[in-house]
Amino acid sequence: MERLLGSHPHVEMHHEYLCTHVQPLAVRYYLGLIDDDEACAALAQLHGRALHYCTREYFGDSSNKLAWLIKPLNRLFPQAKFIHLVRDGRKVTSSFFNKLGDECYDDDSNAILQRWYDDPSRYPPPPPEKRYWWNVPRRDDPRAASFRRYNQFQRICFHWNEINRTIQTQLAQIDPQRHRTYRLETLTRQPEQLREMLAFLALPYRDELAEMLLRPHNVNRPVNYPLTDTQTQQFWAIAGEMMQHFSYSHAPEYEVVYHPKEPRQ
Repeated sequence: MERLLGSHPHVEMHHEYLCTHVQPLAVRYYLGLIDDDEACAALAQLHGRALHYCTREYFGDSSNKLAWLIKPLNRLFPQAKFIHLVRDGRKVTSSFFNKLGDECYDDDSNAILQRWYDDPSRYPPPPPEKRYWWNVPRRDDPRAASFRRYNQFQRICFHWNEINRTIQTQLAQIDPQRHRTYRLETLTRQPEQLREMLAFLALPYRDELAEMLLRPHNVNRPVNYPLTDTQTQQFWAIAGEMMQHFSYSHAPEYEVVYHPKEPRQ
């Protein structure tokens, strides 16, 4: 999405803008450690200042970190438009687990965040490094006890399930004229869906944009990792209902075809 929308000359587009600021903010907000006013004040210092100095017509950020902050973002930027881009959870969880490694829900970093959340008077908050700030269930969440027994892959499954649930819940409170939901698989296969999405953003469609979507971008390891049998069982136990909601439950797990890099001119 960063490359696709950023190719337009009137768009300043980012991927996970100021991640080391936004991700800790998002976790604190999700856990109820800061309220809407505090979240808005922080976002005003981050995206708000970026917008102030933006020299292009539109400013965008493609970031799963912002998914937890839709409510304060909507309050701070009442004209903003939101796109919820969904991808088959099997591919997302496999990619996070195999390609992010200890940057995403590794045992040590997760334990550090959990200890701080459980006893902030005894433990200082983790540093803003990305690997420490992946959501854990809130204290009143019935899943909190089982989450503590999860392995790294199961924690990633929780994340995919919970982030999509949160996005749906928060977008439901916003004017439906200002948000859209698309499945990545449909967007890449049906140019009319891409055309519709760009029209929603008041951006022109070009045929090369559809081609651009077919070439994976920002991939640190261009390898396809299908889930193991054990991972498949764990995934469906945690995220099965969400997969059914997005009509993935009867679709076979697909393989990503990574195109070789184009030679430099």
